Amino acid sequence: MDRVSSLRAFPLLAKIGDGDLKLLAGLLKDGKTRAGQNIITEGESGAEMYILVDGTVDIIKTTVFGDQFVVASLSADMHCVFGEMAMIDNDKRSATVKAKTDCTTLSIDHKSFDRFCTEHPASGVELLRLISTNLVRNIRTENQNLRMVYQALIEEIEAG
Repeated sequence: MDRVSSLRAFPLLAKIGDGDLKLLAGLLKDGKTRAGQNIITEGESGAEMYILVDGTVDIIKTTVFGDQFVVASLSADMHCVFGEMAMIDNDKRSATVKAKTDCTTLSIDHKSFDRFCTEHPASGVELLRLISTNLVRNIRTENQNLRMVYQALIEEIEAG
């Protein structure tokens, strides 16, 4: 199966026209990461978004006390992307992405993504809409998590 056909399985790319998807596929860089290595490290600067083609990764956050915990595990069969916040801004990474198994990725840097979106506005709008939808979903989930933690804290304080 060619790269464009395989990219169709990713929800982020499913609505991009064939011509634009072929151009976008040409901008993607192949990557290999060995099990146990970080693809993204929390707190570091980053300007790439990754498409997980093969393997499994853990998404890891660090507490204010320096303890790390896995917030999610992603596998290639989930057709997921990570690091997409870097397509919106060039801020520091919000989590570590560590390869649980040997992984194959495709990546695009912010500059290439921005140029693609500018030169192909219909596809660019669709990509940014889907990235924004993912980010909003994540924010809503985090807001629910914060409400639960806050409620648990209040109950603990009231229980004495």
